[in-house]
Amino acid sequence: MAEFTLPANSKIKPGKTVKAPAGAKRPKNFAIYRWEPDSGENPRLDTFEIDLDKCGPMVLDALIHIKNDLDSSVTFRRSCREGICGSCAMNIDGTNTLACLKPIEEVKGDVKIYPLPHMPVVKDLVPDLTQVYAQYTSIEPWLKTQTPPPPDRERLQSEDDRKKLDGMYECILCFCCSTSCPSYWWNGDRYLGPAILLAAYRWIADSRDEMAGERLDELEDPFRLYRCHTIMNCTKTCPKGLNPAKAIAEIKKLMIARH
Repeated sequence: MAEFTLPANSKIKPGKTVKAPAGAKRPKNFAIYRWEPDSGENPRLDTFEIDLDKCGPMVLDALIHIKNDLDSSVTFRRSCREGICGSCAMNIDGTNTLACLKPIEEVKGDVKIYPLPHMPVVKDLVPDLTQVYAQYTSIEPWLKTQTPPPPDRERLQSEDDRKKLDGMYECILCFCCSTSCPSYWWNGDRYLGPAILLAAYRWIADSRDEMAGERLDELEDPFRLYRCHTIMNCTKTCPKGLNPAKAIAEIKKLMIARH
């Protein structure tokens, strides 16, 4: 059996423990990944025991309570708190999800919180999304046409054609799916990953777009598309209930039809 070991500077060390005030009626431990790039030290897990009566019901509420009242240096992204923006994507209890949509009560035992896996970390729970946004830009995610638009109205499509976009336009680019995909872990520099391929198919399937052939040409590559092995992690973890694996399969079907 092959055995892999982490480099010495990647091993996570135990960190500090902050206890809840005496008399806390509903204490719960939150183990949070901490890494400060300027410190030169290894990542660590800090544990914060908080009284659940002092915060809201979601993991994001607990993180905000910890940052506001226990340790202001804890760093994470957040914005809408409504599962719309995708900012607070992280790995909670072993699953990539949105902290604002993850109820604390669903986690049995300590709540373990890490940044999205297999991504460079900026600090603590903040991943570096430079690469995935560059990949998103590469698919040109906007309507592309050759014919001029009607002079007196928008480009229209039938209700049936509009329904074909359901399950794709709702993607919020949280990248929970791509960072749960082993193929993306190993080939992220060349494989576009589930989130980007879902976005690509959203435009290929749009009846108003006139550049489907060009878009498919751009995806015709051993790595950009075909590193998907239908593992289905992407669909299982999507906090919006979308199915990136199906979108990728539809692109592959179109590729076969072309040949």
